[in-house]
Amino acid sequence: MDNVPFLLLLYAAFSCAFLADTRQNKEGDMQLIQKYLENYYGFKKDGEAFIWKNNSPMTQKMKEMQEFFGLEVTGKLDSGTMDLAQKRCWGFPDVAGFSTFAGEPKWAKQVLTYRILNYTPDLHPADDNAVIKKGLSVWSSVTQLKFIKKDRGDADIMISFATRGHNAFIPFDGPGGSVAHAYASGKDFGGDAHFEEIETWTKSTEGMNLFYVAAHEFGHSLGLFHSKGPNALMNPVYWKFDPSVFPLNQDNINGIQYLYGQSSNTHYDQRESTEIKDPTESKDPALPNTCGPDLTFDAVTTFRGEIMFFKDKHFWCKYPAVKTADSNLVTSFWPWLPPGVDAAYEIPEKDKTVIFKGNEFWVVRGDTILPGYPQKIYTLGFSKDVTKIGAVFYNANEGKAYYFIVDKFWRYDKRSQSMDRNPMLVRDAFPGINGRINAVFQHKSFPYYLHGRKQFEFDLGKKRVTRLLKTNFWFRC
Repeated sequence: MDNVPFLLLLYAAFSCAFLADTRQNKEGDMQLIQKYLENYYGFKKDGEAFIWKNNSPMTQKMKEMQEFFGLEVTGKLDSGTMDLAQKRCWGFPDVAGFSTFAGEPKWAKQVLTYRILNYTPDLHPADDNAVIKKGLSVWSSVTQLKFIKKDRGDADIMISFATRGHNAFIPFDGPGGSVAHAYASGKDFGGDAHFEEIETWTKSTEGMNLFYVAAHEFGHSLGLFHSKGPNALMNPVYWKFDPSVFPLNQDNINGIQYLYGQSSNTHYDQRESTEIKDPTESKDPALPNTCGPDLTFDAVTTFRGEIMFFKDKHFWCKYPAVKTADSNLVTSFWPWLPPGVDAAYEIPEKDKTVIFKGNEFWVVRGDTILPGYPQKIYTLGFSKDVTKIGAVFYNANEGKAYYFIVDKFWRYDKRSQSMDRNPMLVRDAFPGINGRINAVFQHKSFPYYLHGRKQFEFDLGKKRVTRLLKTNFWFRC
């Protein structure tokens, strides 16, 4: 999509100045917040800007800002509002969830090239390369986009470190000012990302973290504007972040997938693609074939009317009556979870799902992890030598959760909040089913026990197996 040069100013997203840390007097506060609203909320001074009336333009813009950031909407210059105005920020806030640039510019192809024109002296060139690659892979990990590095010639995304005017429409303004900007897709500057060289770029949480800033700016290069939420990478304010946590929240994922679709989980040759993890990380396993003869699952659970099947770092969501199934990475839906899942079950009446990995478990509602988790599984009543749950399902009629470990199971009564003192053998309670249970879930009135490449449909009332099925029965192969 072509860009009209002056429209690039609308498409560009950039970081605002880090406003003064001290507020000398009330008038200084007023001037500071006025400048903030002028720069980022389109406020235009009209008459006496510092007269605060219920319906004055400045008060309305203040309320708009407070609502966007989840502050108490008062229209008054309180401490919370001032603190936020003093944070380093990315650019013009937007009052939607995820948002795109005007006209929704995006790349009309899935394989994009990038070139690093120069390097910051703050980091070794090898670190620059790795960080830029990692920033791009944030977006390729949840879409079908791929990025290929070029060492010469033109590229879709040209990356550079510069100061002051740097032959671009938006100049940098020196120390403590704007730190980076990027342009939406298109010709000329379209897609390019520029970083203010005078800043101190780092790989840590000190200074300006190049990975975090680059990942944010590449979101703009791909067509995303800003979104709400302090945990959103595309939030307009630069927040301290946890480097151990996947930086995209579900809103960012929804936005980029709106433009480019979901990941197909296919992999390009690692010599050509930037979808390469850090050297310390292992390559993601290929998406398993749901109709393969050797297919097994790590965990299965119902989930808001669907059935969710987990395998390695992937999961499929499927309505029983629908032939097709959607596949995703676990971390694309729950970024804070470990990628593999040992067991999971749903509590439909509370709209909660409990997920187990190793000796910990999480309780989630939709794509949100509830506060207070993870917790250790021994808090459920297991002895501390139990380090992993093999499978679990919840019988809503009984109000009991069944926990399977190898060929035994325990029952947890949610009403009395107590665990069985001693386990029972699977074969004694469920005649016809022997050995380790890999996964189990309940559909309608029948539990389904998965054992290797087989699954058993069981009638709880008659205490017998009613059907022997293949593991991939639900995928209509």
